[in-house]
Amino acid sequence: MRILPVATAAALLLGACGGGDDDATTDDADEGGGEGEGGSEGGDGASEALTEITVGVLPIVDVAPIYLGVEQGFFEEQGLDVELVTGQGGAALIPAVISGENEFGFSNFTSQVNAVSQDLPLLSVSPGVFTTGEQGDDAAGVVALPEANIERAADLEGLTIATNTLANNFVMTISHAVEEDGGDPDLIEWVEIPWPEMPAAVANGQVDAGVVVEPFVTFAEDEGAEVVLWHWVETDPNFLVAGYFTTEQYQADNPETVEAFVAALDESRTYADENPDEVRRITGTYTEIDEDVLNRMHLPRFGGEFVIEELQWQADLANDFGITNGAVDVAEMLFNE
Repeated sequence: MRILPVATAAALLLGACGGGDDDATTDDADEGGGEGEGGSEGGDGASEALTEITVGVLPIVDVAPIYLGVEQGFFEEQGLDVELVTGQGGAALIPAVISGENEFGFSNFTSQVNAVSQDLPLLSVSPGVFTTGEQGDDAAGVVALPEANIERAADLEGLTIATNTLANNFVMTISHAVEEDGGDPDLIEWVEIPWPEMPAAVANGQVDAGVVVEPFVTFAEDEGAEVVLWHWVETDPNFLVAGYFTTEQYQADNPETVEAFVAALDESRTYADENPDEVRRITGTYTEIDEDVLNRMHLPRFGGEFVIEELQWQADLANDFGITNGAVDVAEMLFNE
């Protein structure tokens, strides 16, 4: 694999899917206070204080369910007062949880596996977002101009492909797809370009192709590109893209809080899948995505469960392509209620 450095401006938006080691900044999200300082009525009619938790999230559609869950009161019903703080990279939110700055965080699963491979005491507690499993309708893909004549995964061999960070599930899944199609992924030249700059980089020929998430898939299509590979779908129609995590110590000390958090997330993710218009609406409250793009962009699937066999295969694949620092036993990093 050849990796060419490209000098670019700082990313305006980095997603959960990308992983990497971006510097994180945190700001209180508009919805961050949850349902506030009040209490919930206990079974004996007494007012019970809510447990305050801070969750590190990203300014992307992937975390719409937790914003909706706070708005709908699902977390308050579980006795939780949720503060949402936004960071600029999924992998960068991991140190905030490890240090105890946040109780929970959101990151791509590959970055979580990589953290565990480095002996960090991270515990994955809940899925967050999956591929839709549908060709032509997913929340991420490889985009290129029609004149690139990319008709199948193997055609990416020997091309220059932009990704937001190099150590992420994009490199892993695209390399796998190329290899499965008979190509040589070692001949791909990977370059780092922030997502906001990638549609233009593809359109002006700076790179042959770029791998982007929404809303940048839609932005790229608006600039004349087309999706030439739905890499998550090709890898696994049930591919877990990202999810929520805490630390082993926090779970050991606060098992009821973790169970409540997972239960509220389950309800939130189901609600999001059943109400796509609400997903688009709420995403517009914590991002700067134009309403027209919000209405046209592909949405991911939020509902689903941890499937150990599929996640172990994903972790092994990350190790095979050098994304992680050694093999990981996924069963040991998953929360069991």
